[in-house]
Amino acid sequence: MSKATPKPAVPARHTSQGFSYSRDQFEELVDLALGHAKKLGATDAGAEASEGSGLSVSVRKGELENVERNRDKSLGVTVYVGHRRGNASTSDFSKAAIERTVQAAYDIARFTAEDPMAGLPDEQDIAKHHPELDLFHPWAITSEEAAQLALRCEEAALRTSKRITNSEGAAVSAQQSHFFSAHTHGFRGGYASSRHSLSVSPIAGKGNNMQRDAWYTSMRSADELSSPEAVGRYAAERALSRLKSRKIATTQCAVLFESPVAAGLLGGFVQAVSGGSLYRKSTFLLDSLGKRVFPKHIDILEDPHELRGKGSSPFDDEGVTTRARRVVDAGRVQGYFLSTYSGRKLGMPTTGNAGGSHNLVMQSRLTQAGDDLDAMLQKLGTGLFVTEMMGQGVNYVTGDYSRGASGFWVENGQIAFPVQEITIAGNLKDMFQGIQAIGSDAYTMGAKTIGSVLINRMKIAGS
Repeated sequence: MSKATPKPAVPARHTSQGFSYSRDQFEELVDLALGHAKKLGATDAGAEASEGSGLSVSVRKGELENVERNRDKSLGVTVYVGHRRGNASTSDFSKAAIERTVQAAYDIARFTAEDPMAGLPDEQDIAKHHPELDLFHPWAITSEEAAQLALRCEEAALRTSKRITNSEGAAVSAQQSHFFSAHTHGFRGGYASSRHSLSVSPIAGKGNNMQRDAWYTSMRSADELSSPEAVGRYAAERALSRLKSRKIATTQCAVLFESPVAAGLLGGFVQAVSGGSLYRKSTFLLDSLGKRVFPKHIDILEDPHELRGKGSSPFDDEGVTTRARRVVDAGRVQGYFLSTYSGRKLGMPTTGNAGGSHNLVMQSRLTQAGDDLDAMLQKLGTGLFVTEMMGQGVNYVTGDYSRGASGFWVENGQIAFPVQEITIAGNLKDMFQGIQAIGSDAYTMGAKTIGSVLINRMKIAGS
């Protein structure tokens, strides 16, 4: 199995924004909505106008399968009457439609139960300065050019080996959007962003011995995407490495999570210390602020202002300032993920995380530059190397963790054979405390960056 993620670049062409509406037009629409809300008697109001467009092309077995162009727009309005909240949206940008939408939100607010925590962010929390984060790189690609990239990617996968016998297809996506948001506590802001991707899913083997795997590349700018050939070859190598998979006997052993899979562990931590879980008391990490949840060598950092970051934003979904911070320092939880509302429910200030986390990095103070995947397999010694997870078997109230998995059995630091149809089980609280090492093979999955993660002991249910 290849252990290096390929990164050659795909050429990109940049063009004009290609949107139907300008920033100035969005500002006018939002101001119209806010003005009408005040006219109706709203205590406070917020509005956001947005537009998105894109191209998605898929191919399979050398033939064009699907071409889809999307273009959508929306104006959403939130109205407060005291501590009562109403929300409505429309895709019709006419003056009459916007006024009807505001009226609908106002009517909902009037008949909604009062919630003393409901309301816009406090003025001191609102973002006054909006740094430019280089998030918008439109891709001037035609459907024919996108199809050629997808075909090259699939062909590279199929040509890797005669044992690559089929394909679930390859796809190219080019997406861009922009928005403007404002509310009556003084926030005004918006920006454009883009996200482009290339993916392929080859099938290896025949009959009862078939295995599939997939790989993709996704970036803000198309010129940072891996080449179609590199993506195709790597996906094929992953599928080939899974041939002749088998079960193993039920056991307990150390488990190494491949870096893309390990991002799910970081996501589990985020969910457990997010506002909704905390104020509903539906998390195994309740009241964990200041407590050691991970070993002393673990840190988790959040940087919302990373240039071109997939989770970057100068402000959150409420217009609250975002800031870089240490969420976990030497294993201790230093902060939660809170919106204005969840913060008020907990008696705490917002952390600027309405809408989610921003560019998280989980790292170990013990990690050395040479701790690549080979080195991490040596640290594992004998145990399970997990490359794919299945199912949603995580109970965030108790932390109980049980999910289907596949990967490789490792003996003396070397991959021995591929494994499938097993279940790995434990408790997230124990798993977090049991992290022995994080590799230098850092991979960014969505907006979470983490290397492969070695956990000291888990239960493996096999044959």
